[in-house]
Amino acid sequence: MNQPLPPLPNLVPETAPFTPEQRSWLNGFFAGLVSLDSAGLTPLTPEQNAALMAGGGATAKGPLDDGDDGDAPWHDQTIVIAKRMKLAEGRALRRRMMAAMAQQDCGQCGYNCEDYSNKIFLKEEERLNLCVPGGKETARMLKNLYEELGSLPPPAAKTSAVEAIATPAGDIGRSRDNPAIASFLSRTRLNKDGSEKETWHLDFDLAECGLDYVPGDSFGLYPANDPALVDAVMSALHAAPDHPVAGRTLREVLTDQVSLSPAPDALFQLFSYITGGEKKLKARALSSGEDPDGDAATLDVMAALEKFPGIRPDPEAFVEALDPLQPRVYSISSSFKAHPGRISLTVDSVRYQIGGRARLGVASTFLAGRIDPGSRLKVYVQKAHGFALPADPSIPIIMVGPGTGVAPFRAFLHERMAIKAPGRNWLFFGHQRSACDFFYEDELNAMKATGFLTRLSLAWSRDADQKFYVQDRMREVGRDLWAWLSEGAHFYVCGDAKRMAKDVERALVDIVCEHGGRSTDETIAFLADLKKQGRYQQDVY
Repeated sequence: MNQPLPPLPNLVPETAPFTPEQRSWLNGFFAGLVSLDSAGLTPLTPEQNAALMAGGGATAKGPLDDGDDGDAPWHDQTIVIAKRMKLAEGRALRRRMMAAMAQQDCGQCGYNCEDYSNKIFLKEEERLNLCVPGGKETARMLKNLYEELGSLPPPAAKTSAVEAIATPAGDIGRSRDNPAIASFLSRTRLNKDGSEKETWHLDFDLAECGLDYVPGDSFGLYPANDPALVDAVMSALHAAPDHPVAGRTLREVLTDQVSLSPAPDALFQLFSYITGGEKKLKARALSSGEDPDGDAATLDVMAALEKFPGIRPDPEAFVEALDPLQPRVYSISSSFKAHPGRISLTVDSVRYQIGGRARLGVASTFLAGRIDPGSRLKVYVQKAHGFALPADPSIPIIMVGPGTGVAPFRAFLHERMAIKAPGRNWLFFGHQRSACDFFYEDELNAMKATGFLTRLSLAWSRDADQKFYVQDRMREVGRDLWAWLSEGAHFYVCGDAKRMAKDVERALVDIVCEHGGRSTDETIAFLADLKKQGRYQQDVY
């Protein structure tokens, strides 16, 4: 029978200069550090967990001290923007700005979601279109919210694609605004014949830029658009490739300076200025976020030109209406200690068809085939936000990374091998078919054979009639998984946020309830406490 749970201890003196909410959060934080039960965890009731969450975003007195309690129920990638904004109703403006972000903390904007919103609120960041996963929906919402500050963004806030991306700041190669140069070395396909996927292991040389990194960090790079798509856009414009645009040629600008997907609101606004009748009304509707024909979500720049045939905007005006080409950020799948001066990525190529035309993932297909060994790229290292190996190398780790989600865990394993970490290692990996989709099979089996990889649990969704995933494998070995957690293991998840990560968390709830003897409410609080202590970390997208 479960014993009543103790109240949160008062570890912060009443005389300390904190608000009650801040004191409540700090009490919970320090309670987690001192580990009040034998498993190193303090199981909390939902009420206690709510108290822990309150005040977590408290800040020092200043422009951001607006009385907000710091709770962020919208900080979940699986919640659509309309619901996120509903959850943020009545909150301070900067918090509603945060709710407008895609909630991935992916770093592609150069910040995490909360920091980006705070920078916009303080007018220290004028660019409102940096949230790549949020796309047009986030940019539109930020524009509306920005108006509440009392004025519209200055013209530079649009970040014209023919202007510099930003003033370089900080150490070279440590931010998107001050990239370094790295050389592409090689690519190796990880899938064997028969796979439905196209996944690549990619290596880069950091010798020229001198960058380093730690496991959990990400690698940002600036891609180029597909030359065939660039040619098609110029043809639709009836414009010459060498047409001058801000000191460069049109081809150059369309290749590496502007995004050709999705079509931005400003492009439809431009169309509405230079056409009339029904086309004008339709373009105006699209520019305001409406969807008159039910196809808005599929309109990249080329599709927009096809939708409005005969419109031939001036090339410079056309380019000005486009968004800048943003960098892409990938989890690093190598260890600098194991391979100094080199960095590796594990990348799925994105290819699909819409309306009979092939659509390509800009960066993934750029890496998969449009660069050659020796090509030099603009790159940077994006520091991880709360995703890292335990400071103590003796702590056991459990890693769940199906598909390309294995990337950071390959880095974790190589790092722990390089430093001869004594901690146990358990990897859950899965994909479609064992015969052709077992990434790094030889490496992982060798680690398993030597005993360094203590356990390797595999799940293949297409090898049998019934689909079987990593969360199913977790339930099968739930007793052992719970034993590792109760002995202090750190738990990591990397991959798809909308399905896999949620399913993994549900499986973990079931495992803790069954093998840990806790109620569902106690288990949810238990996992929340794991996250607060940094023992449950996610790199999801």
